[in-house]
Amino acid sequence: MRLLLIRHGQTPSNLGHFLDTALPGPGLTDLGLRQAAALPGALAGEDIAALYASTLTRTQLTAAPLAAARAIEVRIRDGIRELSAGDLEMRADEEAIRQYLTTVFAWPAGDLARRLPGGEDGAEALARFDAVVAEAAEAEKHRTVALVSHGAAIRVWAAARARNVTVDFAARHGLDNTGVVVVEGSPDSGWTALSWAGTVVPAVTASGGADGGPAGRTLPGPETGPAPAPAPAPAPAPDQSTT
Repeated sequence: MRLLLIRHGQTPSNLGHFLDTALPGPGLTDLGLRQAAALPGALAGEDIAALYASTLTRTQLTAAPLAAARAIEVRIRDGIRELSAGDLEMRADEEAIRQYLTTVFAWPAGDLARRLPGGEDGAEALARFDAVVAEAAEAEKHRTVALVSHGAAIRVWAAARARNVTVDFAARHGLDNTGVVVVEGSPDSGWTALSWAGTVVPAVTASGGADGGPAGRTLPGPETGPAPAPAPAPAPAPDQSTT
């Protein structure tokens, strides 16, 4: 099957660079609404059989124009909500953003037990996203499904599940609001990324506007896997947003 992993439109919290991951979350800015309105045209060539959004308001508002254009319902699922910031919720300082991104990118590198204070660990986060993907695969088989989700959730899941997306690639490549990651495969056979926000992803291994806040933000260096005493991760590059 073909999965279109779509990040939501811009929110006020993106502009403030807040780690805003809790329910119900903010709505969209005027730009975010225009981004959502442009999705049906941008995806005109995709034969979308089903459309999912997370339980956060911003994804549902982003999905609405696409649902209306295709005359399909939006299936709301908690499993594809943003990766919880825990005790870092609504912080916008560099220390908090660095801790958040360092932690979540450690998960696809193999350190699934790492947990943000007050948040979830990697095993929990990936399992809930996997469950929605599995449901979509079972329901739609070999068809195309769109999932409107969140910057960190999409990037981390793709790094963990797509065989040709390395952690380094996902950490270094941001995902702007309404950016799309396209993958093909199945839960049983695995996934291959075809494109990342318009960039073709190499078949074997992958390595490279408007303010989107900290969840789409890049990291300047590769994330390392689990280690007994991990070295401090490099600070995120100050160009994009996260959640």
